[in-house]
Amino acid sequence: MPIESHEVNLPDVLSELRELYPRYEEALVSNDVETLVAMFWASPNVMRFGVAENLYGVEELEAFRKSRPAVNLAREVKRLEIVSFGRDYASITLEFQRGAVLGRQSQVWVRMSEGWRIVSAHVSLLPKG
Repeated sequence: MPIESHEVNLPDVLSELRELYPRYEEALVSNDVETLVAMFWASPNVMRFGVAENLYGVEELEAFRKSRPAVNLAREVKRLEIVSFGRDYASITLEFQRGAVLGRQSQVWVRMSEGWRIVSAHVSLLPKG
């Protein structure tokens, strides 16, 4: 069934995600691997394209998180946008700065039986200009 325009950005759904996303950001900058992995869909179909890696499936994602050095992870979120479509699907995009480096992150979130999970993610850096 198609999403109707009045189902975009339902206030209670946006509120849920605004409360949930900071947990992801804190886990990311503190390298809380357990929380990071738990926030992604535990499926062979989950994917994450990083700055230098393409991860397919929860096993690759978890292995990457466990092997990633836990240094220089702090970043400043410059812009955060959340758009929900109905009650169970959303995108979260942000621009960030880590030192002199500017980057972008996009995530697709889906409400599963176990709660909101990231099913697809992409991180990229902007060229220095």
